[in-house]
Amino acid sequence: MSINYEQEKATLIAGQNNKPEQTLTFESGNEMAAMAAAQINYHIMGYFPITPSTEVAQYLDAMKTRGEHDIVLIPADGEHGSAGVCYGAAAAGGRVFNATSANGFLYMLEQLPVQSGTRFPMVLNLVTRAISGPLDIRGDHSDLYYGLNIGWPILLARDPQAVYDMNIMALRLAEHKDVRLPVMVAYDGFFTSHQKRRVQYFSDRKAVQAFVGEMPSDYVHALDPANPVTIGPYMNDPDLINNNFQQSEAIYRAGELFKEIAAEYEKISGRKYETLDLYRMEDAEVAVFLLNSAAETAKDVADKLRVQGIKAGVISPNVIRPWPTEEIKEACKNLKAILVGERADSYGGHGANLTHEVKSSLQEIKGNETVVLSRIFGVGGKDFFHEDAEAFFNMALEAAELGFAPVPFDYFGHNPGNTMLAPKRVLEPLYGDAFKTGLITVKPNEDTGKLDVKIPPLRALTGKPKRIAPGHGACPGCGIFPGLELFFKGIEGDIVVLFQTGCAMVVTTGYPYSSHKQSYIHNLFQNGAATLSGVVEMFFERKRRGEIEVAEDFTFVMVTGDGGMDIGMGPAIGTALRNHKMIIVEYDNEGYMNTGSQLSYSTPLGHMTSTSNVGKFQQGKKFHHKDTVQIMASTNIPYAFTGTEAFPQDLVKKAAKAQWYAQHMGLVYGKILIACPLNWKSDDEKGGSIVEAAVNSCFFPLYEIEQGITSITYDPEAKGKRIEVQDWLKLMGKTRHMTKLENEQYLQDFAGEVERRWRRLKAKHENEYL
Repeated sequence: MSINYEQEKATLIAGQNNKPEQTLTFESGNEMAAMAAAQINYHIMGYFPITPSTEVAQYLDAMKTRGEHDIVLIPADGEHGSAGVCYGAAAAGGRVFNATSANGFLYMLEQLPVQSGTRFPMVLNLVTRAISGPLDIRGDHSDLYYGLNIGWPILLARDPQAVYDMNIMALRLAEHKDVRLPVMVAYDGFFTSHQKRRVQYFSDRKAVQAFVGEMPSDYVHALDPANPVTIGPYMNDPDLINNNFQQSEAIYRAGELFKEIAAEYEKISGRKYETLDLYRMEDAEVAVFLLNSAAETAKDVADKLRVQGIKAGVISPNVIRPWPTEEIKEACKNLKAILVGERADSYGGHGANLTHEVKSSLQEIKGNETVVLSRIFGVGGKDFFHEDAEAFFNMALEAAELGFAPVPFDYFGHNPGNTMLAPKRVLEPLYGDAFKTGLITVKPNEDTGKLDVKIPPLRALTGKPKRIAPGHGACPGCGIFPGLELFFKGIEGDIVVLFQTGCAMVVTTGYPYSSHKQSYIHNLFQNGAATLSGVVEMFFERKRRGEIEVAEDFTFVMVTGDGGMDIGMGPAIGTALRNHKMIIVEYDNEGYMNTGSQLSYSTPLGHMTSTSNVGKFQQGKKFHHKDTVQIMASTNIPYAFTGTEAFPQDLVKKAAKAQWYAQHMGLVYGKILIACPLNWKSDDEKGGSIVEAAVNSCFFPLYEIEQGITSITYDPEAKGKRIEVQDWLKLMGKTRHMTKLENEQYLQDFAGEVERRWRRLKAKHENEYL
């Protein structure tokens, strides 16, 4: 049913007695961001999962299975791709939404000024989180500060209610004819994104849709053949400065228009949002300036100080782009001292970003003598308690009394290390002969052009030390470490291992402890292969220069998984084309399990994840999984293979081959199917039998591609062990729905693709020229 937006809007703002009905509930910030998006009913959401913003897409996917919105959810290959999806969708004239955090925000960063510079509206929720490295998934504002110079208006939301309200106002602001800019809504990771609070939302989405209004129809877009446009032309001086000036004027207008939009929103919601949230500032002499959730803690302390006769107040902005200079000047004109607390640093700047913006505003007040202090606090999600807010006020009081700041800038909450408590090495270093059994032999066969490998019975390798120590934090039944350790049984001698971000990385390296017995490096999802290639080439160059004395048989191994070969595919292909002497091992658990079981491109058709839910309106993932081994083999690397723990001799033998090729010829790629009982919804102890069934169903064939020639290393048909694909699917809760009668078409499509890939593989096995 169509909505008469103008009539609905007129009714909404007619007066207090015409307020639309609201429902009281108890929800988190992420849930309310999804609620607002669903009620607006955007056209497109391009997304990529990253903690703590991941839940927004999850909630929207779950809502879609219930038919609660029509948003097309597009799972990108990384945040850079998701930003591209959003830009393209916006340039095509639709309403666009996204959510991200931390390094994901940085990964998409180069795309964001393109969108603001070409003036295409959208709404992005930034669920703030610490920027790596080292990796920390909890909330601070180090990601937000990277967004200060991208030309987007930035609204802040201190609690779940504000997340809902700001998301509704953000779209109205973004699409206004005098703004036409993408708008960001930023709220604190975990403190606001995951903690549930009492909130109200409009019971009928018509109220939301009437408030934001009908989508503007007079903006240029790429889908009007009668009015062709060139979007994003090449532009030099003197034109670029004019474009930038227009964008600058638009963002300043956004600050004024926010006040108008917020006033209208107050009439229908009863909730008021000023540019600055000022608490007891009418006669304050000292104040703290804090963003988002921390300000709520400080308000309690301000009340306590007021009882003691101290005129204390709290300033917390609802808008930081544009910077509210005039409001800051008015709020601070009578202050003797203000402490600006920031959950991120501008390294080397003698104060973080907003400290300098506060100072810049105050210096415009003639004769102003307000003392400004800067403190970095709460980074990495460190809690901010009442006693911390009291300490901030006490520092401001001291500065007010002295008339200057004894320590203008400092960190707060950091602690010096205690050498007496330094972790002691539990195990003596193992290297050299410790990992050499002498029981594995690999020799080139001049007749076949392949390698001949001899391995002993597996029991003979049990005395070989494990590469990863026990005591890590993996889930019960996790198949990562049985699979990796079995692979490492076939690797002789010393290694340097690089883990991309994922479950295996997180559970083995919780500071200050490490499960890795030999040198380990971490880098982000998208750059692991490139990073290890740099390590490899530095090894050879330092050896050539005589700077290090290390055995020649060093082996370099990169471990990826949890969808890492989506966002990391480009660098991996580049590394393969350069043919560096290293091994890439992918543990395939069929999803982004480290962020909560979202779909990845390795998730098979129909499988249920937290972003491919099963319900009345959808039945799991909608497209087939990609074959990373075939993709990597197409780069002409010397060796590629598949393996599982269910066929141990096969995997150990392939590991030995992989090491030889990596040491003598170039890059090797291997894929190990591993079980994830938590997210596959299967019994902990049945991982081995489930991956064995995957092999016997021909979903995950065991084969190798040696110097371009494909060989199936285990043929379940020839062994008389092939099973129907549904017999494998029945073993996991995430796929049992596919075996039901109403999903027969899904099962047929999936089984048909499994059969097609198996037949193609057999053809390659039978003909070395394929």
